[in-house]
Amino acid sequence: MRAMDVGVDAGENTGNGVLGIDVGPVSAWLDGNVPAARGPYEFEFIAGGHSNLTYKVTGADGKRLVLRRPPLGAVLATAHDMGREFAIITGVGRTEVPVPQALGLCSDESVNGAPFYVMSYVDGVVLHDAELADLEMPDHAAREDLSQSVVDVLAALHTADPDAIGLGDLGRREAYLDRQLKRWKRQWESSKTRELPAMDRAFDLLGQAKPEQRYTGVVHGDYRLGNMLVDPVRGTVEAVLDWELCTLGDVLADIGYILNNWVQPGEATSGGTTEPPTMHGGFSTREELIDRYCTTTGFEVTNADYYRAFQHWRLAAIVEGVMARYLKGVMVDDSVDTDEYRVRVETMADEANRLLHGLG
Repeated sequence: MRAMDVGVDAGENTGNGVLGIDVGPVSAWLDGNVPAARGPYEFEFIAGGHSNLTYKVTGADGKRLVLRRPPLGAVLATAHDMGREFAIITGVGRTEVPVPQALGLCSDESVNGAPFYVMSYVDGVVLHDAELADLEMPDHAAREDLSQSVVDVLAALHTADPDAIGLGDLGRREAYLDRQLKRWKRQWESSKTRELPAMDRAFDLLGQAKPEQRYTGVVHGDYRLGNMLVDPVRGTVEAVLDWELCTLGDVLADIGYILNNWVQPGEATSGGTTEPPTMHGGFSTREELIDRYCTTTGFEVTNADYYRAFQHWRLAAIVEGVMARYLKGVMVDDSVDTDEYRVRVETMADEANRLLHGLG
């Protein structure tokens, strides 16, 4: 079984090691604060994320850990708060949701120029695209099992009591959509690289069609196969990753997000050159995902297209921000095609408008 996909080394080695890691001070911190860690350490950048930076850390005894730190440039305070993310995986670890074990948090910026935290390394495969799904998971029965596991894990997250798992103060619970619309509108305005009327139209329609918040709990914010480590043989989710956008609020927002990423055979994609992992079939349909979610949680999902439109618009604002950081040269991986990002943003804005007009 393959573990987390590791891309090229994080770059240039600086005088102190891998870009984004000051090897000497970080190694000393690991020796003094993570009981099971044994140096010297090797650090490798784990490709795949476009926001917080993730590294595989291998100790002298071969034991692997994972280190997370903010990106190297300007950041959103809440999205890149390492203490907050550490607290989230600690709290979620008290539920039935599989997450890496939180091992240590360093808030002293003198160690590495920014806070970071360390968690356990979980074996598994990240299904980034359909080609990888075909390679790692050719068994359609396992794909169906994984579909059910994805829903069951999400249901476990959404039905968890935030107070009981220590996340009651994670954020405001009410008016989630209002807060999100305001936040990502502000993010769009501050990071956009050109005018895009479709984004403004979608924002207006989202405000007009906003449903009442019925179910409140922990919202992951980026729940998709690309943020999960899975066992491709058993068809199970082994760990949910990337909790940086997690908050409290309307849990149905996660349903809209996973449905957008659950592209079915024959459908058009929202831009990009790779096919989503579910594209070649064998996975549950969107309707089956919703049915299982409703059965497992006892919730009703009657506004799926609204939440899908909201998530297309929101993700367009996020991707625009990521693209802006790449254009400024503050991301570790400089090999991305920013023109592809631009097309993705425009396609998602158009899809948000299509879904919203269909609500009428």
